[in-house]
Amino acid sequence: MNHQPYSRRREFVLDRIGDGVAIIPTAPERLRNRDAHYPYRFDSYFWYLSGFPEPEAVIVLIGGKEARSILFCREKNDEREIWDGFRYGPATAAEAFGFSEGQPIGTLEEKLPELIANHGSLWHSLGHDPAWDRRIAAALNTVRADSRSGARAPGEIRDLRALLDEMRLTKDAHEIDLMRRAADIASAGHARAMHACRPGMAEHELEAELAYEFRRRGADGHAYPPIVAGGSNACILHYVANNRLLAGNSLVLIDAGCELSGYASDITRTFPVNGRFSAEQRTVYEIVLSAQQAAIAAIAPGASFLAYHEAALRVLAQGLIDLGLLSGTVDGAIESEAYKPWYMHRTGHWLGLDVHDVGDYRRGHADDEWTRLAAGMTLTVEPGLYFRPGANVPDHLHGIGVRIEDDVLVSDDGCTVYTNAPKTVAEIEEVMRHA
Repeated sequence: MNHQPYSRRREFVLDRIGDGVAIIPTAPERLRNRDAHYPYRFDSYFWYLSGFPEPEAVIVLIGGKEARSILFCREKNDEREIWDGFRYGPATAAEAFGFSEGQPIGTLEEKLPELIANHGSLWHSLGHDPAWDRRIAAALNTVRADSRSGARAPGEIRDLRALLDEMRLTKDAHEIDLMRRAADIASAGHARAMHACRPGMAEHELEAELAYEFRRRGADGHAYPPIVAGGSNACILHYVANNRLLAGNSLVLIDAGCELSGYASDITRTFPVNGRFSAEQRTVYEIVLSAQQAAIAAIAPGASFLAYHEAALRVLAQGLIDLGLLSGTVDGAIESEAYKPWYMHRTGHWLGLDVHDVGDYRRGHADDEWTRLAAGMTLTVEPGLYFRPGANVPDHLHGIGVRIEDDVLVSDDGCTVYTNAPKTVAEIEEVMRHA
């Protein structure tokens, strides 16, 4: 385990909190039913500062002249390890993950008032976990009740997420490497689904192809519930039933990414079930692809986060005019939002430990105060067009839904597209020709 990236982040936090104390718990295990749990997934903030995979763990960072980083975690337990697997234990975990000390999680409740006393500020993710809000409040009250003996409660309560969100928005080299690998795995999964696709298959069969390729290549699994949407199901933005049969004359839209060491990839591809785009399908697809290319070209350091959405929107609006669905000018269509029946979402979002990752999109309330892109930021680019049956479209477009999504790193001189699944009409048809 290379703990250096996580240790550097903790050192940065310690520097920022001054004479303060920060408390970062991981996520609890969740019961699925009676005696079975959901697959465990750590809290993203906790993972960002530790890389420690076990549940029942808390980081306490104590700033000041003698800064300390403490990992509270489960003790070694031979009997539980027979049933549940290996546990590091506090001493081994502290050494392996670069903490100055490790403590048993069972002692935290008693030690918490002592740890926060006589520090100027307490940093905690307020409102993130109501149970932890109550534990923090109880510890503060314990310190206040002991004021006659000289104990002093922190005079300021700060939301730790504001600091960590800003940190997480710009990825370091360790994160970029993981996200490249996650993108490569997810790209291979999408190519496999294209290669396997046949008319008459069920959507969930393609979902299984993705899952197999993700796990075969070492990913932890899906980063989010996959969308495998054939025909008009592609016009349902969050369709996850994945239980319909694929008609040979339709398109199938797959929005799926894998998670690797906590980091997500997020890819969407749309392709013909029978391996060949019809004229209508190809026309719509090429509009969306051109919109994505325009958006990617607008991504560079210093550009507004809104700029790449606006670049895609202009291409989509022109495409809708060319299809006869809108009239007038591109500027008029955008100003009136006449495009919204067929394109109703933004062109992308931040990507990282969470699929819709943390970080502000706007720095203020004015229209021109969108976040400015900087090297190391990672985002998705995902324009689309969706022609629901009955949504005021001609019959030959009914049920066509197209979205194309890639993961993009802002670089020093522009941007780099992480993802490499087949994307052009020629590439897709070539992959499917060999099926």
